[in-house]
Amino acid sequence: MSSPAPKSPELSDKSRKYDRQIRLWGEHGQTVLENAQICLINATALGTEILKGIVLPGIGGFTIVDHRPVTEEDVGCNFFLDLDSVGQPRAKRCMQLLQELNPDVNGDYVDEHVEQLIDGQPDFFRSFDVVVATSISERTIMRLSNVLWDQNIPLIVARSVGFYGVARLQLREHCIVETHPDNKQTDLRLEHPFEELKKHMAEAQITNKVPWLVVLYKVLQEWVDAHDGQYPASYREKSAVRELIRSKMDGEQENFEEAIKAVNSSFGCGKPSAAVREILQDDRCVNVNTESNAFWIMARALKDFVDNEGNGLLPVPGVLPDMTADTNSYISLQTVYRNQAAHDAEIVFRRARQLLKELNKPNDLITDKDVRLFCREAANISVVRGTKITDEFDKGYHRSSHIASVLEQPNSLMGHYIVLRALDRFQADYGCLPGESEAESDTTGMKSIAAKMLSEWGIGTPLSDDLAYEICRYGGAEIHSISAYLGGCIAHELIKLVTRQYRPFDNTFIYDGSTSQTETYKL
Repeated sequence: MSSPAPKSPELSDKSRKYDRQIRLWGEHGQTVLENAQICLINATALGTEILKGIVLPGIGGFTIVDHRPVTEEDVGCNFFLDLDSVGQPRAKRCMQLLQELNPDVNGDYVDEHVEQLIDGQPDFFRSFDVVVATSISERTIMRLSNVLWDQNIPLIVARSVGFYGVARLQLREHCIVETHPDNKQTDLRLEHPFEELKKHMAEAQITNKVPWLVVLYKVLQEWVDAHDGQYPASYREKSAVRELIRSKMDGEQENFEEAIKAVNSSFGCGKPSAAVREILQDDRCVNVNTESNAFWIMARALKDFVDNEGNGLLPVPGVLPDMTADTNSYISLQTVYRNQAAHDAEIVFRRARQLLKELNKPNDLITDKDVRLFCREAANISVVRGTKITDEFDKGYHRSSHIASVLEQPNSLMGHYIVLRALDRFQADYGCLPGESEAESDTTGMKSIAAKMLSEWGIGTPLSDDLAYEICRYGGAEIHSISAYLGGCIAHELIKLVTRQYRPFDNTFIYDGSTSQTETYKL
């Protein structure tokens, strides 16, 4: 069947340009991305690589805040700069060159130190969806962390030094509707069939043309009737169902084979998981108020559905997997699921509208389309609550025991986190990066700073001599290939945050380019 003609040349061009990524996050995700604004602090090699990774997919706009001019060192490690750029404002030059990658993206720059903005224009950051800061001082990290935490704006602080890199994500609360789990299970309601499904299955006849779901449903009902109304739960019981299906085969019947393969993955859906129940029981769900956002209002409407009309079950998603069948029988079965999904979503939508009215919020805050998507993804919704970066600078840091235990593990990258934290402290104490003048003497200073930091946390494990020497050997320099890899990883996380799809890393990502090793730690 041929594809329908595009509605307009503009839509056709956009689809061609962004086709591969739209397959990942959909047209609605692309629309959100195209309306997003990102702020980058410091156009380092890492910073420009991060922006490259979001400019190419079509971010709405970006602003670079950087008071430094381009130096020869920048030209040596930053792919976007050349010798003609030396002496020009780094923010302006990188903004111009990044815009050349995608004319659809708006770029801007501020040729000021970020601390000046924090002092004079703290509300400057409110117009951005996410702020990314690279190679900023310990003092600036803490100030920016506090400001953006209060403004509820996600912050990523990152640094690339030599073969090492780190990224730390700070977010207060991040609500995700489309989590795209790796092993998403299709909710077929075999254990809790709704009335229209029962009626449809009662009228259907088993042939080699019907979808495997019809075969499985009818055989399953036969098995349940013979086992006092109990559905198969153990591997042995599911194996018995498979054998029962096989016994009814007449030669090679593809739909029967598909039914046999689907037995293991077709049960256990419908009821909220422990993670979803935790969301529905959260105080922000139970007690919605005028400050509640659309996610929590829809979550409350979902909770009311589960507690009432759903009889403890989530709305039917209405999505069927591909099945070998004749067109009419598949479409008729698909229609049954879609109609029930529309029915359930309508109930949730009406309840959401009622809540909006009670909270004196505009009706267009939540659309019918929003609720349909929420109901379709209800089994996998997620809420991520993070911690403030500033907390890591407290002497009595509550995650110190976790750091200590990970440090003891072989091949752990926690030592890289410690040495990069010590680098920030070294810069604060001495006004330069370790190794910029003398690697040998600075190595001793780094070890001393790291030991003091670990002692403040009550950790007795010393920092590796090799790590201290390596970080000093680099002298604070960036290697472009390392920054490019880390920048690509961070760009992925930015897209997750902006589109509110997929779960972002939680919350510290460390990369060692010399061993091609990465680790994620929750700090």
